[in-house]
Amino acid sequence: MEKSQNKLKLFENKKIRYVWNDEEEDWYFSVVDVCYALSESESSDMGAYWRKLKQRLKAEGSEVVTNCHALKLPAADGKSYKTDCLSTKNVLRLIQSIPSPKAEPFKMWLAQLGNDRLEEYADPEKAIIRGADYYRAKGYTEGWINQRLQTIEMRKELTDEWKARGIEKEVDYAILTNEMTKAWSGLTVKEYKQKKGLKKENLRDNMTNIELVLNMLAEVTATSISKQEQPQSFEENKNIAVRGGKVANTAKKEYEKATGLKAVSSLNAKDKKALEIQNDKKE
Repeated sequence: MEKSQNKLKLFENKKIRYVWNDEEEDWYFSVVDVCYALSESESSDMGAYWRKLKQRLKAEGSEVVTNCHALKLPAADGKSYKTDCLSTKNVLRLIQSIPSPKAEPFKMWLAQLGNDRLEEYADPEKAIIRGADYYRAKGYTEGWINQRLQTIEMRKELTDEWKARGIEKEVDYAILTNEMTKAWSGLTVKEYKQKKGLKKENLRDNMTNIELVLNMLAEVTATSISKQEQPQSFEENKNIAVRGGKVANTAKKEYEKATGLKAVSSLNAKDKKALEIQNDKKE
């Protein structure tokens, strides 16, 4: 899971730790902090409270537990520890399982926190401008930024199509993305990140222009096939993801043959100019 820096905000004087997930473009919140904010109990009780609630939700077959991720967040002692976290959507689901008069105020607090993101959905141009400013501040070149913003748009079209086909779980998104990446690049997402020397960094933020183009070709192709064939099962969606990846793999081979350059590069964002002007020689 790709994420940016940790953040902290107050809800009625209670601290809520959260982090932005670049891959899924959503906030992830500490579950124990949410439980504490909604309850009248002391924070020291929240670990036990959440464990008991988690057992109940699991027994009920709730997807909230399935979609819970252990992310490192700072604790009171200044160190970071793995903490159960949920996306905004799943926090709203969790709230339904916690009887509390603070439920509605907390929902309003969440809405305010996501106001900037909601504005972007209402006015996509704001998202483009904000995204470009973000990458400029990071030192990326204009050519790379233009390419990256296009990939973000294409990625959203693909995930919207997956949602329309009934794909909702974060783990399923990850599986489909992994299958597609392997089909075009020859590497799983984990192997790809290892090649680039990455750990928690966003993979696409460390791709060269040609890598972005090929990845986008895979996603655009998969989106088009899906819209035409309208898959009904997860396996059918996975098959389409692989087919999209194979189309990009064919383009990758043609690129390497024509240029003598490797399409899949070990370059990363430490050398941002090199991401736009790739010069890795083919082995």
